[in-house]
Amino acid sequence: MNIERLRKIIAYSDKNHEEIDSMVKRFCSFAGIEYDRDLLNILQIARSAFQKKGYLVLEIPFADDEIGALCYKGDGLGYITVNTSLPRVNVNFAIAHEIYHVFFGYDAFASKVEFADDHYYEYEEEYAANLFAGMLLMPEVSFRRMFSKFKEESDGDEGETIIRLMSYYQVPYMAVLIRCLELELIARNEVREEAFNTERDQIKQKLNDLWLDDSMMKPSGKDDYVHVEAVVAECGKEFVEDGYINGRTVSKVLKNMRELYSEIKGA
Repeated sequence: MNIERLRKIIAYSDKNHEEIDSMVKRFCSFAGIEYDRDLLNILQIARSAFQKKGYLVLEIPFADDEIGALCYKGDGLGYITVNTSLPRVNVNFAIAHEIYHVFFGYDAFASKVEFADDHYYEYEEEYAANLFAGMLLMPEVSFRRMFSKFKEESDGDEGETIIRLMSYYQVPYMAVLIRCLELELIARNEVREEAFNTERDQIKQKLNDLWLDDSMMKPSGKDDYVHVEAVVAECGKEFVEDGYINGRTVSKVLKNMRELYSEIKGA
């Protein structure tokens, strides 16, 4: 990311903060969680909320490590497919990003690249989704309090403070830095380009140096496909027995699923 793009992101945040904040409040109300409390497990909260909106969440490792999640809505159910080839922090952000698309987006079909490797993209709805995700995962009151605490523990070192915040909220480094700039906890005119081009290996090393758990930087690799195929096969068997469809249709569906899975996973 370059400095000009960062400025665009912050300018967008300044202009649209109140509108997105209202959306975060509405989602929290819908999901039955408190607006200003930390989210300890975004997937657990999002899964039930998505279900109420007619979406299933699947965790599958993608071959493409620049895609955080895919969102698709057909005539029946919708699907959110989360890429477990990515570090957990990126998956968390991608899930929150998809909440925006499902609840407040305008496209019936979305196949986005979602903050997989700390990148933002040049579409207004993507800016909005990233702003929403940051505000949801790092509530302002909590974030200000923890920033002060961790800055004191870091003896004023802002780089260390960001790493501690990243570990606490389980979100990408870049998301934390941008949240700090949005809330003007870090002076905007003092940020240098090297601050937002930090490599993953550097972050992992800093986590280790601070005795923080670096497992959030590792992919889970969780794969729901086998379970999904078993469910489809069982439902197909019941439908065939009840005379709703024939066996060829079930076989074709399963074949198409396997081919799509192979393409996604790169097998």
